[in-house]
Amino acid sequence: MTPTALARLHAACFTTPRPWTALEFAGLLSAPGCEMITESGGFALIRSIAGEAELLTIAVDPAERRNGIGARLVARALIRAQAQGADTCFLEVAAQNAAAIALYRSAGFTQTGCRPGYYRLPDGQRVDAAVMARPLGPSAAT
Repeated sequence: MTPTALARLHAACFTTPRPWTALEFAGLLSAPGCEMITESGGFALIRSIAGEAELLTIAVDPAERRNGIGARLVARALIRAQAQGADTCFLEVAAQNAAAIALYRSAGFTQTGCRPGYYRLPDGQRVDAAVMARPLGPSAAT
C-alpha cells in the first residue's frame, strides 16, 4: 500500500485520534524499525526499537470489520516485533474505543496506564488514552 492509500483508509477509520496524512505515513515507513503489515481490507504499523515494540496504528476498512482482519493484523504484528528482538509490545488507544480495547485484550494486552487528555476530538474536547502492553517471547501466547 502506498502512503496515500494508507492515509485514505486511516481517514475512513478514525476521527480520534485524528487520521494521519500520506506524508506522515511516508516518514514512518522510512524510519528504522518500522514495518507495515497488510491484509486485504486493512493494515497495521509496528515499530521495534531497543527490545520494545509499539503498535503504532491499525486500520480495518469499516465495511470489512468483524471478519477477523484486525485480529490477524495484531497477531502478525506481534510475530514481526518478536522477530525484530522485542520482548514487550505496547500501544495507546482512545479509552472510549471499546471495540479496539476488546481486540487488544483478546490478543493478550492488559492496561498498564492512562494518558489523560491524550487525544483531541474533532469538537476540541480531549479524551484519555489507555496504555496497554503485552509480553512477547516463547512463553507468551500469540
